[in-house]
Amino acid sequence: MSEPVATSSTSLIPNARQATRPLSPLNLAARRFRKHRMASVGLYLLGFLFVYITLGSLLSRGYCAPLKKDLTGEAYANCNDTSLKLQAPSREHIFGTDVIGRDIFARTIYGGQISVMIGISAAFVEVLLGALVGAVAAYYGGWVDSILMRITEAMLNIPSLFLLIIGARFFGGGLPSLNFFGRELTGSVIVIILIIGATSWMYLARIVRANILSLRERDYISASRALGASDARIIFAHLLPNTIAPLVVSATLGVASAIISEAYVSFLGLGVQGATATWGNMLDGAYQYLETAPWLWFFPGTLILLTVLGINFVGDGLRDALDPYSTRHV
Repeated sequence: MSEPVATSSTSLIPNARQATRPLSPLNLAARRFRKHRMASVGLYLLGFLFVYITLGSLLSRGYCAPLKKDLTGEAYANCNDTSLKLQAPSREHIFGTDVIGRDIFARTIYGGQISVMIGISAAFVEVLLGALVGAVAAYYGGWVDSILMRITEAMLNIPSLFLLIIGARFFGGGLPSLNFFGRELTGSVIVIILIIGATSWMYLARIVRANILSLRERDYISASRALGASDARIIFAHLLPNTIAPLVVSATLGVASAIISEAYVSFLGLGVQGATATWGNMLDGAYQYLETAPWLWFFPGTLILLTVLGINFVGDGLRDALDPYSTRHV
């Protein structure tokens, strides 16, 4: 009978150490996020939509009868041929055509690029304003806090959609068109971005203020003051980085909210104007053809729905993953 092989206890130490090695907060958050099923679904949706609005432009080409030549890209998306108006989806136009004969498939691709750009840019403005107002109010306190919070509460009492409609109505056509990476954008795009961002920062400011009120009394903040760190350094290098979780979640969900807000005002005819397509302004006037030409609203509406769902799923996953007190999905 063979003798049992002696196993040195020291040979198991590296594996034991590896098994009991604590996870960093970032690794723990990544593990939680990967195990969040709806967040994974959201990532797949957003990945599909990203491929659609980027690589789909390679398929956006066709013959433009009024110009008597083949066109590609945005030029084809803006080609209007009234002899083809309100055609149902077919082999030549897989999403059909709109009321002036433009190809809806091509317009959903380039309109999606503008809608996503508006969403990301407006969310950036929202996070920038909300983080600054909340951080300054909490850090300085006193009359600074009182004034900034009264302004925040006043903004909260005014419906943001009302402010958005009024701002788009009076300032939407006040700026000239601009060229952005080869794209011709009407000035109303910038106005919509600024208005959406300027009317959606209030909730984030209150969240940031609440977090920084608890952080500013920590020992490392007192040590930074004792070492002579400036107020700006303490706010931007110590306080705001420790408030990154609500900032990331708010930025993610803000993109979805901005896309919906742009669709609201564009549906009312007050959003992005001119030849610049967005998913929102593609719905403008589609209510007149709800039954006779459902493809006018179905395709852009479905893309808005999928984008907002995907972003919200990812936002929920990030909120759970970045919560330091959560034990879910570990």
